[in-house]
Amino acid sequence: MPHTSPRQHIPAPADPVAPARRSAQARAKDAGKHTPAGLPVTSYQDLLGHLSTLSRQTIDFAGQKIDKLTTPTPVQARAFELLSAPIPLELR
Repeated sequence: MPHTSPRQHIPAPADPVAPARRSAQARAKDAGKHTPAGLPVTSYQDLLGHLSTLSRQTIDFAGQKIDKLTTPTPVQARAFELLSAPIPLELR
């Protein structure tokens, strides 16, 4: 068995059942309720609810039909960007 000098510090092994510690960045994100990009932090269910407000309307103007998509919010635009998918202009 190797001999250790009294000055040598050997750390105790990590406790396998100790609770995980969140990073400073994660704690700051929670405290600020915004991502580093400035978008609000929401739950998955809240995000789906927000995405559902993106709508398409068919406007009948003097006999001509025009499809209009509501302008996406920054959160909606970022969600589609992260999915690498265009915002659908029509339902299929």
